[in-house]
Amino acid sequence: MNGFTIFMLALVVIGLPVTLGIGSDMFKRWMKHKETMATALNAQTAEKAAQYAAHTERLEQRVRVLERLATDRGIAVAEDIERLRDERPLN
Repeated sequence: MNGFTIFMLALVVIGLPVTLGIGSDMFKRWMKHKETMATALNAQTAEKAAQYAAHTERLEQRVRVLERLATDRGIAVAEDIERLRDERPLN
């Protein structure tokens, strides 16, 4: 066997497993990073969904009040408006 054959054999026997081992470790780290990022994104999405749900609930309550006011007749409407002004939460 000449020197080139020995070099190629050493490259395949030693270099290939080392390269695959390093590549495997890099791939595992990359996958762990992607999983962490997905978990963070899910948490943000859940928080935004809860905020939107709370906001929607507040809007639905306001619409119910407006519907009630629009369907009521007489002096009760003016009294309800004044009462609601007094009950309005301060943000």
